[in-house]
Order: sequence, then C-alpha cells, then structure tokens
Amino acid sequence: MTRLLRSTSVRLALGYAFLFILSSALLGGFLWWRTTGYLDRAVEDVIVADTRAIGDRLRDFGLAGAVEVVNARVRRVGDERAIYLLTDPRKNPVTGNLAAWPTDVADRPGWYQASLVRDGTRRLTRILYVQLPNNFRLLVGRDVEDREALRELVVNALAWAAAAAIGLAILGGFLVRRAALARIEVINRTASEIVTGDLARRLPTHRAPGDEFDQLAVIINGMLDQIQQLVEGLQSTSHAIAHDLRTPLAELRGRLESLLRRRPHSEAAFEEVQDAVADVDRVIEIFNALLRLAEIDSGLRRSGFSRVDIRTVAEEAAELYRPIIEERGASLALEAPESLGLEGDPFLIAQAIGNLLDNAAKVAPPESAVTLSVSRRDTQIEIAVSDRGPGIPDEEKPRVTERFFRGDAARNTVGSGLGLSLVAAVARLHGGSLVLEDNDPGLRARLLLPAA
Repeated sequence: MTRLLRSTSVRLALGYAFLFILSSALLGGFLWWRTTGYLDRAVEDVIVADTRAIGDRLRDFGLAGAVEVVNARVRRVGDERAIYLLTDPRKNPVTGNLAAWPTDVADRPGWYQASLVRDGTRRLTRILYVQLPNNFRLLVGRDVEDREALRELVVNALAWAAAAAIGLAILGGFLVRRAALARIEVINRTASEIVTGDLARRLPTHRAPGDEFDQLAVIINGMLDQIQQLVEGLQSTSHAIAHDLRTPLAELRGRLESLLRRRPHSEAAFEEVQDAVADVDRVIEIFNALLRLAEIDSGLRRSGFSRVDIRTVAEEAAELYRPIIEERGASLALEAPESLGLEGDPFLIAQAIGNLLDNAAKVAPPESAVTLSVSRRDTQIEIAVSDRGPGIPDEEKPRVTERFFRGDAARNTVGSGLGLSLVAAVARLHGGSLVLEDNDPGLRARLLLPAA
C-alpha cells in the first residue's frame, strides 16, 4: 500500500478524487443551506406577521379586537394547520384552536419546536411565544411536518448525489491515472530502448497544441538529438584521433629505431632528434586543439567574456600572419575601417581569425591576395577571410567543420583537421556562426558574431 501511494499517478488520481468530492460536498452544503434556510424564513416571516397584527389589534381595540383577529385567522380557509392560542396571564385560554398551553413551550418568550396532537395525529409545529400588553400571552405557530419531509427528501437527494460524486471521483481518478500511465509508459519504454543502445529512438508526439506531454516529448527528443550527435561525434573523434596520431607516432618510432640501429655521429643524431621533436610537437598540437575545443563546448570560456574591439584583434592577427603569407609569395590585405565592439573572449576570437588566415596561407597561390575584412551587418559583426586557392567543393562544406575531417584539397597540406572545427566552436560559443562561400576562385570564410 505504501509503495502504491508513492506513485505519482496514484497521488494525482487521489488528489483529483478529493477535489471532486470536496467541491460536490460544498455544492451540496450550499444547496442544503439555501433550501432549508428559505423554508425556515418563509414560515417564521408568516408567524411574526401574525403576532404583530394580533398585538397591534390588542393595543388599539383591546381584548375584543384581538379575539376577533384570532378567530378570523382560525376560520381562514387554506390555513387549517395554523396554530393560535391567546391566554390570560395565568395561561387560561381566551380564544384559539388549542385547548391548553403546550407542554413543550416554556415560560420564556421565544421560538419553540413543539410536537402537538391535532385531529388524532402528532405533528411537528414551529411556535412563537410573545407577551402582549396587560400580560396576555400569545402563541402563533405553523405545522412544519411537510417542511421536515421536504428537508428529509433534500438530505436523501444530497446523500445519493454525494455517493454518485464519490463514485465519479474514483472513476475519474482512475481514468486520469490510466491516461497518465499510458503516456509515461511510452516514455519509459523509449528510454529503455535508448539505454540498450538504440540512440535513434524518439518519443512519439500527438501534435496536440498545448499538450504538456507533447511539450515534454519535444524537449526530450531535442536532448536525445544532441546526445546522439555528441556520441557520434565522440566516436568519430576517437577514430580520427587514433588515425591522426598513428602517423606521427609511427614516424617518431621509426626515427628512434633508425637512430638506435645506425648510431650516427652527433650532428646527424641531433638532426634525427630534431625531427622526432617535430613529430612530438604535432601530437601536442593535436591534444592542445582538442582541449581548447572541450573547453569551448563546455561553456567554461564564457567566464572570460569582456568587451572586445574586433579591429584591434584583426590588426594583431594580420601583423602576425603577414610574414607567413608573404613568405609563400602571396600578400595580405586588411580592411577594417572602424572600431567594432562585441562581448566575447578576445583570445578565442584571435585564435579563430588566426586559423582562418593559416588555412588561407596554406592554399593561397603565389602572387595572389588574401583579404581579411571586418564589417558590420545589421546586428552582427562579420569577420571574413578570402583567398584565391582551390576552394572547398559544395559537398564537403557541411563536413569541413567536423573534427579531423580533411577534404581532398587539404590532404597534401600540413594540418590536423581541427582548424575549422575550432572556428565553428568559437562561433557557437559567442552565439554566432561560420559560413563558407565560394570566392570564384577560392574560399570566403565568414565568421558572424553578434555585435555588442
């Protein structure tokens, strides 16, 4: 039983049933109060009106006037169940349709509920006892047996209604629990299949506007899409790391084995060691790039956000990469006409620009120009690097930001396949995007970041 009560669906059903029963009880109580109260007020208003009329008659016309009014009311047609008794100060009857003072009525004036025998039948009567001038006593009452019967009828009707309300509440709670469990069971079954390895499974939606379970399914499906993308990216990255590290490590091992086998003189040995250090540097570079990508993906670098002047960052990047580009026979042009600011990490933005310039330097033909431009496009700042190299085929553009992916044109160049991945990650961290376009010929890489 305790385990059953711990179920959210059971508690939801019980809560629904409790609220339904409570609302029914309040409605029934209100109807009871209004119905019986109305009947009581109607009877008492008539009795009070009669006592006032008889009292006024006594004051104005004496005892004879009061007796005349009482007798007239006793003889009135349609009021056979009315009770009247006018007595002297010693409770001796003067006139009325009662033979004696009722035992249920005390000496204190006020309202009484008396059981009187009239015409051989005991009837419940509502009586008002008042004292008139000269200590005359007056009893005026009405037979309320029919009212009590009506009251009992109302009570029985409310009892049956309460029983029906309880039954409906239990049934409604069961249906609510069943409907909730059916949707939850779908979520549980789908989640179990995902746990067993079927990452492509998704929660079904009924496309009902405003349905909370559909909203939950959409959010969970989005989360599952992200998880599947991350898992597939991790698998792809793991394979790519194994593939890309194998080459420099194999070369390093080969050089060291050759060095041990040949045992050259010191100068040749130093050259072999220098080549081995270069291979180690390539491995370290790959791991450093992966660590930076992990930091960016985790969002930890957001804590380093500050005001950044993009023109200043672009000028420093151009100054750093201009000798490298010119060494390969090309030129670098910088177009940054104005200071443009944004909130971001200046080091990551500088590294993203540097990666774009490094890629352009590797493919730029001799005597061609590489252009770095900074401009504003509505609410965004555009940092664009254009070159006249071979460009990237359209079918490869969606994949070049994948980690370790290298297209056909880049296979003969030095690199790890992480440059554009890092640029795209920096763009995502800042709420922007990386767009790759044809430069006819060459490539135009546009880094779009939100302006401050």
